[in-house]
Amino acid sequence: MRTDLTDKPDNCMVEVAMEILGGRWKLAIVYKLLQGTHRFGELRREMHGITPRMLTRQLRELEEDAIVERMVYREVPPRVEYSLTETGKSLEEIVYLLDGWGRRYLDRTTSPREE
Repeated sequence: MRTDLTDKPDNCMVEVAMEILGGRWKLAIVYKLLQGTHRFGELRREMHGITPRMLTRQLRELEEDAIVERMVYREVPPRVEYSLTETGKSLEEIVYLLDGWGRRYLDRTTSPREE
């Protein structure tokens, strides 16, 4: 259950961002959707280790927070696609900065240390 976002102090909007984007999978989902619209199965295959239940939950939360848009096509069989809203797309710079930081960190921790 999410805490009330209006209860956050004005001097710490990082708490608001973490409330919306926190967790293991949300930013990874946004990263994948920055590459384009995906169907549920595509996301599940590309995100190793996430269960279908967790992916569904995270997508629903991102949809509730207007980060992700869910488009249902009335076809047989039904087709559902996920894409980023304008708010979601506004995370692009942040997500790519975090991706770069993660790569540098991993390189630093996996390369032999200089004595």
